[in-house]
Amino acid sequence: MENLDLIVLRTLRDWRLQGKHAVLATVTRTWGASPRPVGSLMALCETGSVVGSVSGGCIEDDLITRFTSREAFVTDKGQARRPQWDCYGLSADEAHRFGLPCGGTLELLLEFNPDAQLLEQLVSQLEAGVLVQRTVDLVSGVVVLAPADSPSALAVTRFAMKAVFGPGYRMLLIGAGQLTEYLATMAAFSGFSVTVCDPREEYRRGWSVPNVRFVEGMPDDAVHEMKPDQRTCVIALTHDPKLDDLALMEALVSPAFYVGAIGSRRNNAARRERLSEHFELSGESLARLHGPVGIYIGSKTPSEIAISIMAEVVAAKNGIQRPDLDVAVNKRVFEDAVPAMHMS
Repeated sequence: MENLDLIVLRTLRDWRLQGKHAVLATVTRTWGASPRPVGSLMALCETGSVVGSVSGGCIEDDLITRFTSREAFVTDKGQARRPQWDCYGLSADEAHRFGLPCGGTLELLLEFNPDAQLLEQLVSQLEAGVLVQRTVDLVSGVVVLAPADSPSALAVTRFAMKAVFGPGYRMLLIGAGQLTEYLATMAAFSGFSVTVCDPREEYRRGWSVPNVRFVEGMPDDAVHEMKPDQRTCVIALTHDPKLDDLALMEALVSPAFYVGAIGSRRNNAARRERLSEHFELSGESLARLHGPVGIYIGSKTPSEIAISIMAEVVAAKNGIQRPDLDVAVNKRVFEDAVPAMHMS
């Protein structure tokens, strides 16, 4: 599954190239509980077609009602509309009416008829893997595209909105076993671009997961070729130190937001010693290693283990780096007591 932002922008580009009126809505601020995070996009065509989401559905319905006529895209004087703010859920009654969680308030920036050629340029750059900053002048409505050095959160002032768009999140999995099949499927469904690396012929023959890139080289070469960035995670799943360690020694010195490896606490301790002694990785680099990989949910089957790993990856992606104390304690007790499949 592709990055949702790219899907929204590509669809919006197509509408505009066809000469259709359309509006781009961006979630710029939220208060209290909110169904969608800041930066979420939705595009709406004059025909009533919608792509993306800014809420659980009720706000989308209201926007469709308001912007499905050509007259809605111009001012009373017939001029093109400049960007405008919309706010939903200011009162409890309004929050309830629009289906927002209790106390939730949502602020949107609406851009009317974004320039088709600039959208074409933006989509082309994103499809080529380029990181792009899109700046909207909130007074004039002028949009400027510029290269970006790194991903960053949406920034909004009284005069401008700056959003950085880039390649979607990527996941590199080392090993093509059954667990990898489940995890690759879940990751792809969650919007990750997934690559699997396994040099072992017996595992390559049985691989059949669609929409997942497969590479046959050595794991360290796969990591080096992938050039992990802040939207990349690398997970070693082979149980073979000769393969897993090669990937980890490269991934742990990269900007990857998550690096993990399967195995028990005992094996994880031995792995850290090997990486320190033989590959001279620093304590700071080794501190980034998630191992045993995944959060504790009592998982024993490959599908359940994949869920636990995917949950930890998503938590790291969303800036939640440490589980709460109770979960951490339970996880340690479980690892010591039950040699589950992912802890061998």
